[in-house]
Amino acid sequence: MKAIVVTDQAAGTAGVKLVERPEPQAAINDVVVQIHASGFTGDELTWPSTWTDRVGRDRTPSIPGHELAGVVTALGYGTTGLSIGQRVFGLTDWYRDGTLAEYVAVEARNLTPPLPGDVDFTVGAALVMPGLTAWQGLFEHGRLHAGQSVLVHGAAGVVGSMASQLAREAGAYVIGTGRAGGRQTALDFGAQEFVDLDNDALEDVGEVDLVFDVIGGDIGKRSAGVIRAGGTLVTVTGPTEARPSGGLTIDFVVVPDRAQLSELVQRLRVGRLRTNIGNAAALDDAVAAFNRTERIKGKTIIRVHPEDSGLPNAHEGAIHAPKESLDVEHDYADRFLSHA
Repeated sequence: MKAIVVTDQAAGTAGVKLVERPEPQAAINDVVVQIHASGFTGDELTWPSTWTDRVGRDRTPSIPGHELAGVVTALGYGTTGLSIGQRVFGLTDWYRDGTLAEYVAVEARNLTPPLPGDVDFTVGAALVMPGLTAWQGLFEHGRLHAGQSVLVHGAAGVVGSMASQLAREAGAYVIGTGRAGGRQTALDFGAQEFVDLDNDALEDVGEVDLVFDVIGGDIGKRSAGVIRAGGTLVTVTGPTEARPSGGLTIDFVVVPDRAQLSELVQRLRVGRLRTNIGNAAALDDAVAAFNRTERIKGKTIIRVHPEDSGLPNAHEGAIHAPKESLDVEHDYADRFLSHA
C-alpha cells in the first residue's frame, strides 16, 4: 500500500517520504480500515509517540496521522461491534502507525460506527480530533454549563472554532481571541466578542469562568489572571505553572470516545455544528505539502481516495466539505500545512 512515513526526527518534514508498505494485519480486537480521508495535526512530528513505542523503543519508519474516516475491510480475532463494509470514523492510537496511508489497523473500540451515510468522509475525518478536543476540554474537564462565560484562545483555528460553537450552543457567553485577521472567522463560528492578542489587552475582558487554551506560553500564564475565583484553565499545550486564584488548571490529551463523537456528528447533521476545513490534498501530494512553512487557515485533510465522495447513495441533503476545499489538483502541494 502507499503510505507516508517518517524516519528521522532531526530531519523534521524533510524526512517525510511516500513509500510502499505492507498492508497492516488485524491483531486481537483490531479492525483494518481502508482510509478514505485522514486528518493530520501539524506538530505531530514533535510528539515522542511518533518516534517511539510505549516503552521508549524506536519504531521508525512510522506512519503519522491519527484521524480517519473510511470503511472496515477486515476484523481481528475477538472483534465485536463492527462489521466488514461498515463506514467508520475515529481516532487511532498515538503509538501505532497512523492514517496517512491506504489502510490502517486500529482497535475497534477507538472507532465510532457508523459514519452516517449523509456525511462524507472528508467532513467525518475533519470532525474527529477538533471535535473531541473541544468537547472534552469544555464539558468533561471544564464542566461548562449554561450561563457561564468562556474565553476561547485561537477561536478562528481548527479546535478553537469548534470550541466556540459548542460553548455557544451550550448557553455560555463566548469570548474569542487570536490575531486581527481571524476576527471575522471567530465571530462567524460563534464568538460573541473578540480580543486581538496583538493589540488588545487580554486583561480587559474582565472575569470568566473558563479559559480554553490552545496557545500556551505567556498567553496561557496571563489567562489565569482573568479567571474568577473557583474557575478553570483548561489547556492542551502541556503542563503549565499558571494557576487561577482558588481554581483549577487542567492539562489534558484528547482520547477516543464513541459516545462523544456520536453526539458531535448528530449536531453536525442537523446544522448545529460545522467543521473548519481549509484544504484537502491527495496522498500523492503530501510529501511536497509537508515541506511548506506557511500556515494554512483551517484543517487540512488528506483524501486517500479523492475520486470517492464516500457517499454510496449521495443525495441533495448530504453533508459535504465546501467545494473549494475539496479540489485535489497539484497546486495543493504548494499550500499544505495545518495546525489544529
